Amino acid sequence: MSLYLKNATWIDWESLEFTKTHLRVDEGDAGLAFVDTVPASLETKGSGEQVIDCTGRYVTKSFACGHHHIYSALARGMPAPAAAPKNFHEILKYVWWVLDRSLTGNMIRASALVTALYCLKNGVTFVIDHHSSPLAAAGSLGIIAEALEEAGLSHLLCLELSDRDGTEAAEAGLEETEVFLEKHQGLVGLHASFTVGDALLNRAVSLAQKFGTGIHVHAAEDGVDEEHCLRDYGVRVMERYRDRGLLDLEKSIFAHCIHLSEEERNLVTASPAWVVQTPESNLNNAVGILNGRGLKRLMFGTDGMHSDMLRTAKTAFFLASQSGGGLSPPDAYLRFRNVHRYLAESGFSGDGDNNLVILKYDSPTPFCRDNFAGHFVYGLEARHVESVISGGRLVMDRGRVLTVNEEEVLAEAGEQAAALWKRMSGGRKSH
Repeated sequence: MSLYLKNATWIDWESLEFTKTHLRVDEGDAGLAFVDTVPASLETKGSGEQVIDCTGRYVTKSFACGHHHIYSALARGMPAPAAAPKNFHEILKYVWWVLDRSLTGNMIRASALVTALYCLKNGVTFVIDHHSSPLAAAGSLGIIAEALEEAGLSHLLCLELSDRDGTEAAEAGLEETEVFLEKHQGLVGLHASFTVGDALLNRAVSLAQKFGTGIHVHAAEDGVDEEHCLRDYGVRVMERYRDRGLLDLEKSIFAHCIHLSEEERNLVTASPAWVVQTPESNLNNAVGILNGRGLKRLMFGTDGMHSDMLRTAKTAFFLASQSGGGLSPPDAYLRFRNVHRYLAESGFSGDGDNNLVILKYDSPTPFCRDNFAGHFVYGLEARHVESVISGGRLVMDRGRVLTVNEEEVLAEAGEQAAALWKRMSGGRKSH
């Protein structure tokens, strides 16, 4: 069945050309086509086709998130940790490592569904996720994939491998990664250099090579990562990753990269790997602001803070002057869209031309190709996302998600959050 978008103003996401047209959207490879007319017969009830009147609306490619943490979705409003963290390492130790150890399969599913709900509300149809549930690794990636697909999202998943929870947890993570990659596209996930020993690092690279994929890893998010690497390995983080072959993997993603030295930045720039920036999470953790200067393969993610990529782009734009990197509105938009280039160049599926947002943008000023970047930074917001099409299928219509029951998803998330917080309370007493 085709979906027709009548009287739309199409914004080409790459050229930013504005075109008044009718669009036909199909599922599968057929994707998107411009049509001269929408036959009147298609607008009659029972025709089997669907027509949406987009008069006064803008249609463009939907959005994608370059680095999410779906596993953190049930953290909002949770009780404070037993001890107040004094630094980034303690934030991990007292908050996130307690949470990820407490997750169950039901909690992971609830986290994925509620994240999918918020992604669609924000116009996001593709998620690159970095999951962590070290004591519930088996089947976890499959649970997330099934939930996202049920809601209508495409994905690129990985499970965070680490030595911090012992050999058994690391082995379970490796096994889950291999089982998942045998049937799905994905990446091999690692936490960060300071929790990953050489043996696990080598096995992760071998696994990525086996499946022709990349490593998705936190890199130099905080100074502790560099300090630990220098102390234990005699090199800086990116030098260690270079020596172990991570920089040779074309599909690798390095998250954060705030504390890289100039030499490390040069290593990343010379490699085929990508960097993902998560400005709000970095602010929340007080770890610094990424200077994106010279990093050509740089995209945006949310790090689990939320699912609003427009918000992330604005934050990065306003922060850029504080980091010494500078960021013009056109460059902010380019970085916002780079995730699509990463996916296309890496050969991953699910981010085709038939992934669209319909925007009801109530601008008080002229809006056109020449001033699009200014509107992108200062005007466009998630509230302007009226409808969403994913893989040629209408998944959100005028603010209402069609694929899952919003009330049921939120109710289940609330129940699972309460159970998670209770488990975390017990976990804090034992750590």
